[in-house]
Amino acid sequence: MELNTIQTWVWVWLGEVYTGEREAMSMSASLSFLQSACAYSQQQQLYLRAKLECLGSSSSYQPLIVEAKARTRREDRAARHSRLRKKVEGTPERPRLCVFRSNKHLYVQVIDDTKMHTLASASTMQKPISEEFNYSSGPTIDVAKKVGEVIAKSCLDKGIIKVAFDRGGYLYHGRIEALADAAREHGLQF
Repeated sequence: MELNTIQTWVWVWLGEVYTGEREAMSMSASLSFLQSACAYSQQQQLYLRAKLECLGSSSSYQPLIVEAKARTRREDRAARHSRLRKKVEGTPERPRLCVFRSNKHLYVQVIDDTKMHTLASASTMQKPISEEFNYSSGPTIDVAKKVGEVIAKSCLDKGIIKVAFDRGGYLYHGRIEALADAAREHGLQF
């Protein structure tokens, strides 16, 4: 069975790329060539298997497979948060104000990382906030402002004025920004 186009099967053997019946090419083959070589149809894959069987049972030949690694939004957020946590640390003098946002709720904690203690917390699951707002599709910016106000009052009651803001890997936008602004307006410094 002949292919109408240039032979598009690729084998990797000892660090060199072989295409069809051509001579060895260096691994710096262009990306467009690799994309076209890896985009063969099922008929061409069957042809590749037949050719591979004709060459013998040598196990040193393996087909080259190029795959892209897909990352989810949650993995991206976790990576941003881990980068941020390398820089932001809660101390007894300046604890960390940590934010977690889910689809239904918003959670805030003030944490002393040296002792690993939570000094204050607020969330949309607490009675004062959940009774005041009737939201079914998740917390809005108004709810985030109320959570920021509650956490600021809780911190001021415990003598905490300065905090280090940990946005949790989320963009400083929307609910996170509203929460931070409300906490600043009610006396927290960061």
